[in-house]
Formats: sequence, structure tokens, C-alpha cells
Amino acid sequence: MTPTDKIYVAGHRGMVGSAIARKLRADGYDNLITRTSSELDLRDQRAVNEFFAAEQPDYVFLAAAKVGGILANNVYRGQFLYDNLMIEANVIEAARVHGVKKLQFLGSSCIYPKLAPQPLTEDALLTGPLEPTNEPYAIAKITGIKLCDAYRAQYGCDFISVMPTNLYGPNDNYDLETSHVLPALIRKFHEAKRENRPEVVMWGTGSPKREFLHADDLAAACVYLMHHFSDYGFVNVGTGEDLSILELAQTIREVVGYQGEITHDRSKPDGTPRKLMNVDKLHAMGWKHSIELREGIERVYAELGGKDWY
Repeated sequence: MTPTDKIYVAGHRGMVGSAIARKLRADGYDNLITRTSSELDLRDQRAVNEFFAAEQPDYVFLAAAKVGGILANNVYRGQFLYDNLMIEANVIEAARVHGVKKLQFLGSSCIYPKLAPQPLTEDALLTGPLEPTNEPYAIAKITGIKLCDAYRAQYGCDFISVMPTNLYGPNDNYDLETSHVLPALIRKFHEAKRENRPEVVMWGTGSPKREFLHADDLAAACVYLMHHFSDYGFVNVGTGEDLSILELAQTIREVVGYQGEITHDRSKPDGTPRKLMNVDKLHAMGWKHSIELREGIERVYAELGGKDWY
């Protein structure tokens, strides 16, 4: 991949796609192609084919997806499965037809079986039942991996897949109904500080452990893997480190500067006890994350400006 190549970043306004675009520009790749969802509906096969025919991209980062939290995944099951299947199938097929040199498909750690051994290794895929609440989204992402593998086998396409852990960073979602735990806690502590509330109530015990990766680190890994990985299967991208949700909350409280207490609503569920990625494959290829969690949270909160950003 050279600075003169045409690079299409699908989903460039999302947290992942925007981070990839920032990284590419920072590395001197200025020939980027982007389209908003209103300009190009990736579920529309004809529109996608016309776009690829007109633009003829050399490389593709497929970070576009229909995404949401547990509630949205569980309620809009058909929509999440259909939209994501159509997006990935249309883009991957158009990339094949129009001779894209290399494509990278972005998945999700939810592809792993609910009870897979921890830390999660790449070979655990399809070894057990999925978490029921996000099964449609997971099946769509698994299909994307298998589509890339099948196109490599049948057509010789250099299409690869990358599986990130839990992410946070610029352009994250802070809606308390649909956001993930880290941005939700930032908002809760920020509002509690602003309104002088004596406590912030957490769901459950706070004992489940989770792994978090800054989106800028993921983008760096994605660009690195575009240069250094060409094979079947996929690569986990994470830190290989996790912490309890309570420890996460305590860190965010310190960063925000909230002086009140953290209490627990133990009537609420804890969720999966642990979800940690094994990143030995990534480390063996020569890449490791550089943004530690506290530094990343400080950076995110500073970028928000401590104001009502939502």
C-alpha cells in the first residue's frame, strides 16, 4: 500500500472508520475515498457496484456496519442480520469484481462462543453456541470472515479479517440507552459531578472483567496488518489485559474528578464474567498497543472538553 494508492474507508464517520482514516492521513496516505450512508447505501448492490466501477479503489477497509448495544442487538435481530450481511456481501463482491488489491474486513469479539475458554484464541471460532442476545450480529460477522476466506480460496483474493476487542475513543456513542460501558460511565460520572450527586449507581457487583482498546490503537493495528498479514482466518486485536468493571469505574471517577461514592444495584445482572482476547498471534507479528487505559480515558475526556457533548 503506497501513498498514491486509492483507499476506500467504508464507515469513515464511525469510531473505527474515522480512526483508520486519521491514521492513514497521518502516515501520508492522502488519496482516500469516502461516502456517507446517505451518499452510498452499502445495502444496495447496484449502487455499490456503480461506486466501485467509478472509483476503482486499490485498497478497502470495511469498517461499515449496523451496530448497537445489547438492547438494539436483541430487539432489531432481523435488521442487524440483514443489514450487515448485505453490507459485507456487496462490498466484498464488488472488491473482487473490480480488482481491489487487498481488502480488510472488521469484525467483533462477539463472534466467539459464549462459553469459549479465556483468553479467547482465534481457533475458538465456531466451537460452541453464541451469546443469544447478539447472535444475529455475530453470525453476520462470522459470515464476513468466511466470505473473505472463501474468496481467497476460490478467486485468490487477498482479503483479510481483523477482530477487535471492546473499543473506545473519538466519535464514541454516549447515549445511555445504547452505549457501551466505558462511555456510559464517563457520562454518568460527568453528570454526577456537574449536578453534585452523592453517588453513582453501578449495575451488578462490578466484578466482571473486560478488555478495552483505544480506537487509535486499533487503527494503527489495522494499517500494520494491511502491510503484514495475508492469510486465511483472522487476527485478534486487543491489549491482552483486562480489569474489573469496578476498577474501570474507579479509574473513570478519578479522571473525571468526581468525589462521590460508587454504589451497586445488585438486582441488575453482571453479564458474562470475563471476555479477554488472546493477542499472541498479533504480538508474534510485531505489533503491540501503545495507549494504556488510563491515558486513553484521560485523552477521550479531554477531547470532550468536560461539557455536555451528547
